[in-house]
Amino acid sequence: MSGHNKWSTIKRKKAVLDAKKGKIFSRIIKEIMIAVRQGGSDPEGNARLRLAIDNAKSANMPAENIERAIKKASGELEGQQLFEVMYEGYGPGGAAILVEAATDNKNRTIQEIRHMFTKYGGTLGETNSVAWMFEHKGIITIKRDGKSEDEMM
Repeated sequence: MSGHNKWSTIKRKKAVLDAKKGKIFSRIIKEIMIAVRQGGSDPEGNARLRLAIDNAKSANMPAENIERAIKKASGELEGQQLFEVMYEGYGPGGAAILVEAATDNKNRTIQEIRHMFTKYGGTLGETNSVAWMFEHKGIITIKRDGKSEDEMM
């Protein structure tokens, strides 16, 4: 039962749903902007952009938002610029770690990455200190579905 004011219950539920949708839309917009930067604003000639647009449509993102993200990334509209950066370092026990990130502020990102490395017993390395050990093959995404890390492995 809603109690005194039914709108309060609706407002709280809507706020939670809007926050989830906003987080998804932000991630997809970043993907679109990076894809445009790397391969141009034409989806026919840019497979990564075409995939990002398909992801946006499957998440019910409005077409206006997709077009605005493409225009921002191509420089037709003013807005923030996203950069893809790569940081290298060593984790606890000397494990090589390669961090790829998309950011609008490189200085803030390097400080946050450095803090995470030092907090957990690692060190941030120089350029190409561990990159030579890695070969970029792709991204593997697995839905967790409530399973523990051991069950996933």
